[in-house]
Amino acid sequence: MPVSILPQPSTAKCRLGRPQGSKTKDKTAAAIPDEPPRLVITVSAALAFRKHRCENTPCLERFDVLVMGFAMSIVALPGRKHLAADALFRLVQSGCASLPDDRLGDTEIAFTDALRSAFAMFSLPAPSLLACAKERAEGHVHTIYGMERVPCDTHMRQILDPGSPTVLRPVCTSVFRHLQRGKALAPMAFRDGHSGLARDGTGYFSSQPMHCAACLQKVHRHGALTSVHPMLGAAMLHPDMRAVMPLMPEPSVQHDGTDHNDGARHAANRFVAPRRQDHPHRKCIVTADSLRAHAPPIETLHAYGLRDLLGVKEGDQASLCQQGQAAEHAGRVPYDERHDRAAGVVHRFRFVNDVPLNAAHTGVRGHCIASWERGADTVQHCRWVTDLRVSTRNVYHLLRGGRARWKIANETCNTLQNQGYNFEHTYGHGEQHLSVVCAILMLLSGWT
Repeated sequence: MPVSILPQPSTAKCRLGRPQGSKTKDKTAAAIPDEPPRLVITVSAALAFRKHRCENTPCLERFDVLVMGFAMSIVALPGRKHLAADALFRLVQSGCASLPDDRLGDTEIAFTDALRSAFAMFSLPAPSLLACAKERAEGHVHTIYGMERVPCDTHMRQILDPGSPTVLRPVCTSVFRHLQRGKALAPMAFRDGHSGLARDGTGYFSSQPMHCAACLQKVHRHGALTSVHPMLGAAMLHPDMRAVMPLMPEPSVQHDGTDHNDGARHAANRFVAPRRQDHPHRKCIVTADSLRAHAPPIETLHAYGLRDLLGVKEGDQASLCQQGQAAEHAGRVPYDERHDRAAGVVHRFRFVNDVPLNAAHTGVRGHCIASWERGADTVQHCRWVTDLRVSTRNVYHLLRGGRARWKIANETCNTLQNQGYNFEHTYGHGEQHLSVVCAILMLLSGWT
């Protein structure tokens, strides 16, 4: 099945996911370990890209899976019409139809129609509810998205606000499995059949006067309170592909009976079990920042059969870095080097296998990688720890897999915020779950 990646260019600067290291001028290049170089030439192919425009009219022969700002265009071959856009729309429609409506009494507009109306608004995408209402009046949106009765914007907010975000999980899972059965996700595998799975946090709402039951409270030094809505996003990725495939995010919300904010670590722990249940046979290498490179999160990943490739910082994992330095002094650290002449970059890396994570958790052991990327006038230093045994054959591939984690920021978070998806626009905040439901529906519309 032919696959072409058509990125949407972005001029926005990345605000999230900066490398686990620091850039320094050439005067620090002496810090790079000085070993006899082993030249391995890598070639970077120059690809011609064009800007993708989303078409609202479904097509039977071709569909565009919008994966966070980049389009993975797949031609629907004979016998695979189920991968066309109208088939995916019908899948979302049937998934919404199966969701329960817990409202009491006679309802004029069904909960399904409210969900489909919001899905259509994000799928178009409309910059506001008013713009979506104009498109509904002028076109055939209700026919394309299977709505029997189209609610007004106020009624749609009122219907969706009490709905729990977890009810959308079966719809997201069904779309993902549909794409997986159609081999649309096969190109994501990059190491022994494993796909990279990057996780990172982002925020999509912040306000002082507005507040709902699911908001987290941020207390400033001067005593002011700000209500925020963060979430833990996740996306499958490949180091050589500009496209990413997001999974259903894990929102951080205020839980009943608690006064403490729901932190990113709790969201990361909650993320694993249901996603593993939804995709039990998907082999993934989880990449994340140094906040996850501790024993409890790593043990959770291993308990659910997931591999890890996590960033390391000297301040967060001091014991691990000290053990790497001790192994270097003992002569147990192999070195390797690669030259990327097309990019004008020299990659030098060293690694050490089977070291304990820290003194308190000697039973949790990992394999450490340190790399230096030297350009014309800069040197970038990064570290990772992984449960995959490292050798000269795979160290460069693991290094690239670790660096690909920043796609979760560049191709997901920044694209949602700056490339026309209006991720930070308040389509409706509500009093319970409206803001979270709208955020998940926006991501779901990106898959189809």
